[in-house]
Amino acid sequence: MRLTRRGLSVLGAAVVLYALGEIAGYVLLRALAGAAAGALLAGAAVTLRRPRVSVRREMPSNRIQRGGATTALLVVANPGGRRQPGFTAREQSGQGEVVDVHPLPPGASQSYAYKLTGRHRGRITVGPLSIERADPLGLVRRRITAGDTATLWVYPPLRPARAPGAGHPRHHHEGPTTDDSLHGSADLRDVREYVVGDEVRHLHWKATARTGTLMVRDYVDPDHPRFTLLLDTRPRVLSAAEFEEAVELAASLVNAAATAGHRCRLLTSSGADVATNGGTVAVRPLLDVLCEVAQDADGAMIPAALAGPGGRGGCLVVVTGRASRDLPGLAAVRSRFSALYVLGVGTHGLGMDGLGVHGIEGVRGARRISAPDAGEAVSRWNEMVS
Repeated sequence: MRLTRRGLSVLGAAVVLYALGEIAGYVLLRALAGAAAGALLAGAAVTLRRPRVSVRREMPSNRIQRGGATTALLVVANPGGRRQPGFTAREQSGQGEVVDVHPLPPGASQSYAYKLTGRHRGRITVGPLSIERADPLGLVRRRITAGDTATLWVYPPLRPARAPGAGHPRHHHEGPTTDDSLHGSADLRDVREYVVGDEVRHLHWKATARTGTLMVRDYVDPDHPRFTLLLDTRPRVLSAAEFEEAVELAASLVNAAATAGHRCRLLTSSGADVATNGGTVAVRPLLDVLCEVAQDADGAMIPAALAGPGGRGGCLVVVTGRASRDLPGLAAVRSRFSALYVLGVGTHGLGMDGLGVHGIEGVRGARRISAPDAGEAVSRWNEMVS
C-alpha cells in the first residue's frame, strides 16, 4: 500500500493546515487538516481489502514475430459471496498491458481481450499480473500479484525468401550414402542381373521369364533436398544491430527451406545444432533457436559440428559479417556440399561496394551476397537462386 502523488499532496496539505491552525489559532484550518487526514485513512481502509478473485490468462498463440501482436484473454471470476469492486490488472512482462476490470457480482465471471506485443526478439515471460486497487479519490493505491505466468516467443520477422534447388543425390550409384539414411522410401534405378548377396525379395520375375536369367530391381535412395545454415554469432564480425539483421535473414532462409520440404540443419558458431525434417512443423524448432540465439565471443567460425562427420549434401549457407580472414576455412568443408553461399550483412567498409564479405575466392564455387540489411539480402538471394 502506498500513497499516490495526489495522496502525498493531500498529506502535505494536512500537515501544513494543521500547523497553521495551531499557530494562528484557527479551528477551520485544523478541521480542514482533519478532513484531509480522514480522507487518507478512508482510502487506506478501502484499498486494504484484497480482491478475492480468480484470474486466468489464455493465449491461443504464444509465438509471434517481432513487431507483431497476439490476443490474450483474461478471465476474472468472483467465487465468493460478496460483490468485488473493480480494479486494474497490469502485465509484468515489460510491455505493461493494462486491463480495467469492472466490479463483479457474487459467482460471476468476465473475460477481457487485450493485445500482447513483441517489441524485441526473445522468449518473454508474461505475468504474473499486477492487480492495483485504488480508493475513489485516487489517494491510496495497493498493488498485489495474481495469476500464473506464460511464455511468449517473439521470433525475428520472416521475409518472403525462395528455397534453393536440390543438391547432390544422397546415393551415388556404386558408392555409399552421403549422410544418414532416410528410411521408408527408395527409387528404382535399374533392373540388372542377380549377383550373390542381392535380396531375393527384389527379384523381377517378369524380366527373369523374358531373359531366362535371374534379374533383380536395383534401388537407390531418392534425392532429398538438404539445407544447412551456419549463423556467425561472434561480436567482432557483427555489431548488435547487424546481428539482429543476420538473425532475421537466417530465420527467413530456414523458414523457406523447411516449408519447401527440405531437411534442414541450423548451426551457430556458439555451438547450437538443430536438425529437422522438412515441412511446416519442422520450422518451429529452428525458429525457437533463432528466437533465443545471442552473440558469443568464444565461438568459432567453423564449429566442430560442421567440421565433424555427418551433415553432408545439399546447400550450405553461411550468414556472417566482417569475417574475411576466417572464410577460407570453409574450403575444408566445401566438398561436402553441392552449393555454398556466404551472405554478409551490414556496412563494414569491406568487400563489394564497401559492404559485407570478401576474400572467398579460395573457396571453390562459393557465391557471395553483401547487403546492408536483411531485406536487401533476401532480395538478392531470391535473384540468385531463382
